[in-house]
Amino acid sequence: MVLQILKLLIKKFFNIFGLEVRRGAKNRRCCWLGALQQIKNLGFSPATIIDVGAAVGSFTLQCCNIFPHSKYLLVEPLYENREYLDKVTKAIPNAEYILAVAAAEPGKVTLNVHSDLFGSSLYFEKEVNLNGVPRNVPAVTLDGLCKERGVSGPYLIKVDVQGAELDVLSGARRTLNKAEYVILEVSLFQFVKGGPQLYDVVKFMNSQGFVIYDIFGLNYRPLDDALAQVEMAFVKENSQFRKYHIYTNKKQREELTKRMLLLRGRH
Repeated sequence: MVLQILKLLIKKFFNIFGLEVRRGAKNRRCCWLGALQQIKNLGFSPATIIDVGAAVGSFTLQCCNIFPHSKYLLVEPLYENREYLDKVTKAIPNAEYILAVAAAEPGKVTLNVHSDLFGSSLYFEKEVNLNGVPRNVPAVTLDGLCKERGVSGPYLIKVDVQGAELDVLSGARRTLNKAEYVILEVSLFQFVKGGPQLYDVVKFMNSQGFVIYDIFGLNYRPLDDALAQVEMAFVKENSQFRKYHIYTNKKQREELTKRMLLLRGRH
């Protein structure tokens, strides 16, 4: 019953934007679902999933289909999304949310609230007249929040906060020690003033013992179709996901060799 409700909520959410949810092809890895299914297939089962920048809860709704027994902790600063998050946490008994910004330090911060809400950020945009309306909101650290809520690892963490990714991670160093899989939205341009670009995020995560494991959710900007943002999954350098440093097993290599020889014979 819970899964049916979740599927309905997901479909309704995407219908708002004129999108239709369909079952994807086998082994598709272009989005969260394929990536999450892959790590589940490898035996990973996070005790707690932390959704930072939860917005209307779409990531958590999708994630719950794959990890229904995990505890979910959603962090979202906009009270405009409370109605959606209430529905999500009602549909998922082991989920809770807090209306706050995840930051490097607890306290109060100024959030620039955009008219579309989704683009709201702690940082100013490079484009003029797009900074929205400033709003004071509470700030928490993931380290403090996890301790307060009594949640435990292994963690799966997703962060989508419009340029404030390193702020979130700076307040989550203890949490990162117990995290096995971290999804970050990463920009290839400096869309917000002072915001990190891809190499900054990779450098920080490497300093915490993480390396890139997967890339999906490619987003091309309308300006010139340049690759603008990607979703990157990071894992610990010595994690279970990096146990093998080979390309195939023996049987797969034999099949691959056959295909390559067949392809060569066609030319």
